[in-house]
Amino acid sequence: APASVITAPGPALHEGVREACERLLQLLLLHLQKLVHGRASPSLAECPARPVPFLEALRPHVRELCLDALRLERKRCLWQHQLLALLAVHSAPHGAAEALFFLLALARTPEELALAPQLHAGLRAVLPDPLPAAVAAAVAQIHAGRLPEAQLAQLLRNLALLL
Repeated sequence: APASVITAPGPALHEGVREACERLLQLLLLHLQKLVHGRASPSLAECPARPVPFLEALRPHVRELCLDALRLERKRCLWQHQLLALLAVHSAPHGAAEALFFLLALARTPEELALAPQLHAGLRAVLPDPLPAAVAAAVAQIHAGRLPEAQLAQLLRNLALLL
């Protein structure tokens, strides 16, 4: 939910409620991490993923997750970034490329753009380098004419900044 919903006008949330919600999110992310990384094969690329229903339901919403992560709202950004990384690994190789592509195409400030190299570094630790696939996805989007001119210009600026 947007921050305005979390901190609605009126009486402030009891600190215990906030701490309990934070704990629940941390436990959810930890459980997802165990499901995503707990495969029989030491290489994630060699072993097919067991379906994780929660992550499967999020697959069509990678763009929205990236947009929300780019808002850089305190703890939410950390949780969203971790969730995005787990989703990218779970749905690799296409999910990793898609997440990187959206971060590169949607970032508007240097602070937002910094999320892409952070995600890339985390993904490279467990997957073959997803950057070539992300660039290929960007080229495919450009050739298909799916990027509005302003977003295309932003993507090219961001790539130039990273180079």
